[in-house]
Amino acid sequence: MYKKILIPMALDHGIGISAIGVARHLLDKDGEIVALHVYEAPQGSVRTYLDEEAVTSAFQAARARLEQRVADHKDVTPVILAGHTGRTIADYANEIGADCIVIGSHKPGLKDYFLGSTAARVVRHAPCSVHVLR
Repeated sequence: MYKKILIPMALDHGIGISAIGVARHLLDKDGEIVALHVYEAPQGSVRTYLDEEAVTSAFQAARARLEQRVADHKDVTPVILAGHTGRTIADYANEIGADCIVIGSHKPGLKDYFLGSTAARVVRHAPCSVHVLR
């Protein structure tokens, strides 16, 4: 069905493993699965109080957690990028030519109606099909 599937993974949620299973069912036999974590660096005045070493260390720790989460899934390529989560996921999907994104979503709360969840932003801006898992 799909040749390249992107799975955005929040490292503090457990839905990523379920998403890998769904992606495998949607994948062509010669397809590729990419697990993406977007690291959002501290912004604004918070960044002023952090040295670059602390930010780099946090990024490297996130990379290690992502690699650990997909270590048992040899058919999944881990990628970590820094940026705004929703925008970075859509941009990266476009960059790698993904034809499907499998993304987890929580039950929307009141703030999601005003700000929008990451999954909602991806659905609105993705250049390809998006499967949303609850």
